[in-house]
Amino acid sequence: MKEFVLSEAKTETAILVGLITPDQDEAKTKEYLDELEFLADTAGAVSVKRFTQRVGGPNKTTYVGKGKLDEIRQYIRQEEEAEREIGMVIFDDELTAKQIRNIEQALKVKILDRTSLILDIFAMRAQTANAKTQVELAQYRYMLPRLQRLWTHLERQGGGSGSGGGKGSVGLRGPGETQLEMDRRIILHRITLLKQRLIEIDRQKTTQRKSRGRLIRVALVGYTNVGKSTLMNLLSKSDVFAENKLFATLDTTVRKVVVDNLPFLLADTVGFIRKLPTDLVDSFKSTLDETREADLLVHVVDISHPDFEEQIQVVERTLKDLGCADKPSMIVFNKIDAYHWVDKDPDDLTPPTKENVTLDELKRTWMARLNENCLFVSAKEKTNINEFREVLYKTVRELHVQKYPYNDFLYDMEISEE
Repeated sequence: MKEFVLSEAKTETAILVGLITPDQDEAKTKEYLDELEFLADTAGAVSVKRFTQRVGGPNKTTYVGKGKLDEIRQYIRQEEEAEREIGMVIFDDELTAKQIRNIEQALKVKILDRTSLILDIFAMRAQTANAKTQVELAQYRYMLPRLQRLWTHLERQGGGSGSGGGKGSVGLRGPGETQLEMDRRIILHRITLLKQRLIEIDRQKTTQRKSRGRLIRVALVGYTNVGKSTLMNLLSKSDVFAENKLFATLDTTVRKVVVDNLPFLLADTVGFIRKLPTDLVDSFKSTLDETREADLLVHVVDISHPDFEEQIQVVERTLKDLGCADKPSMIVFNKIDAYHWVDKDPDDLTPPTKENVTLDELKRTWMARLNENCLFVSAKEKTNINEFREVLYKTVRELHVQKYPYNDFLYDMEISEE
């Protein structure tokens, strides 16, 4: 069975669709679609148009209303007449099999939802056997309730890139036409095999973790694309892959770091995201074991992002789901070099917005209550990195004394003898 992989794919054009609801205002929908566009770009698609609709909630059969669906269809036809083909329509929520089937019948183009797009990126980014196995398991879990719809879709599209070795296509990195007659029993059997493989990989990783000796474990956690890998490279003097794309890191990387003669283990983990598919969280539990077993969590935040506070909440909820909410932690606000604000006109009597707040004013808000557990750095410009090292050293040292008091005593003796 071949995993979903990325070939050198032809760039495809995409339409993005989102809803404005009582629980999600227009500004929030715009932010979500901005992120969806970034996801599409990471997957190799160019977004050319957005459609939004103000409704009470998603339509159970077509996600958007009939009128909006007609509007999207007319736009696609106009583009086709102008010889500008629309490759796909991407929806900012997970769609049911019924919704996908009905939308495809109406629009006659490839339909993706947020979940399938994220799975596609994970398939593209997976490098190790562990990550590839986890991604494949998540993909099959996603496919299982959508088999009939997926087979029809693949027959019309002519198969994916996984089996034919030809050009790739966003959203079609699946098993391909050789799997068209796969039935539910075969997929369930495959899921069982993948789970068994992950258990074996997890057993091997547990053995590896036990052999690391008496060292404090520190895990970099945070939203995707906040600069964890860049910080990892600075602290460990290594060359972990870092890129301005979502999910640049899928496989957990662990490095031994020494700060002022104090060694500890530093792990760079997969980033979190809004509406992260449950199947992915379940599949990646073995990767996230580094987070669960860490002695200290360093929560990295992109302070230049306009919605960084919600990103913090997403990460905190995910950590809670993983049972890590009570671990010692510190928060590092990265990318201070990219933080921007707009001076408010003195004659403007309307309340200031977050766009009018300077970085110094921001530091005096709820962040001030975090004291030393709150740092402001720029990994790119190496601003305040020495301060970060000092605080990290102090925290790791305290945890080391608590966890390995006798080992710490011998460590002090070795230092003094030198």
